[in-house]
Amino acid sequence: MTETRLRTLTHSVAYGLTVLFMAALATQNLRYGFYSLFYLAITLGVCGLAGLVYTILMRRQQLRAPGHALLLTAMNLIALIAVFATPETDVSHWTLALILLNFLILPLRIAVGLSLALILTVSLWLALVLPLTQAIVSISGLLLLFGAAAFYSWQYSHMAQSAEDLAITDPMTGAHNARFLDENLQKEISRAQATGNPLSVVQLHIDHLDEAIELHGKTPIANTMHEVTQTLFGVIRAGDTLYALGDGDFFLILPFTPEEGVRVIAERVRRTLGESQWLVVGRLTATLGCTTWYSGDTTSHHLRDRAVAAVAEAQRRGTDRAWFIDGTTRAA
Repeated sequence: MTETRLRTLTHSVAYGLTVLFMAALATQNLRYGFYSLFYLAITLGVCGLAGLVYTILMRRQQLRAPGHALLLTAMNLIALIAVFATPETDVSHWTLALILLNFLILPLRIAVGLSLALILTVSLWLALVLPLTQAIVSISGLLLLFGAAAFYSWQYSHMAQSAEDLAITDPMTGAHNARFLDENLQKEISRAQATGNPLSVVQLHIDHLDEAIELHGKTPIANTMHEVTQTLFGVIRAGDTLYALGDGDFFLILPFTPEEGVRVIAERVRRTLGESQWLVVGRLTATLGCTTWYSGDTTSHHLRDRAVAAVAEAQRRGTDRAWFIDGTTRAA
């Protein structure tokens, strides 16, 4: 299950339970003639229903749906108004459900800020209207719930980020993997189409890798590939991204880089790798294929295929060199 689908499911369940909870409260308060609490429950239930509808409408964009923050802010304000306007002190217990809802729906930082504001305001009211002992017990309950919800929300965010990093990172080299390449390259192509800024890519192949593996073994060469990755990270600029494709192949995305720039960067990378001393192999060389985006490139495969063709042309002319192919697929 993707992160988007998981959040859609979580938000739908949270809003749905809120609607059911508020419907039950409304029915109970209407039965006993607490009309102010009845209208409060109806209002919050309608807000929960609106959140459920919004979640369904935005089911493909739950990772960036700003309406949740606005809706939860409104629900917290309604609850605060009710706390100060209603003579019934038990209404403060309703904030417990809102604290949970904040952490289930909102990003961690927003949920912490909104919940703290709610707790501090309600705590001030409880300290003024309740006996000291009862106020301390109620405030402690709010803080305990806040702490538990914040901890589990932080833990989930941390685990989700770790899982995402593992999904897009090559474990051998530490660079991004091929799975993440096409997605990111497509985004850069869309940005180049929208802004007209140049975009270049480089396909890099470590020469004679199979022979090195036969001579030194897989594990030592794997360590060397990790060293190569760290060296490449030191050569590329801020904003450039590096991807490990396996079998000694790497890919560089260079935003805002025209033909002249990618030629310079590719030559710098080639020389850096060729002039470095490596613990296992001593010396290694690399063949690089470069190309730039032009208006006819609409998918990531256009640039990737041309970069691979540039590598093949460079290898045909000999290893340890960089070769450029322009957007009309003519060797240069």
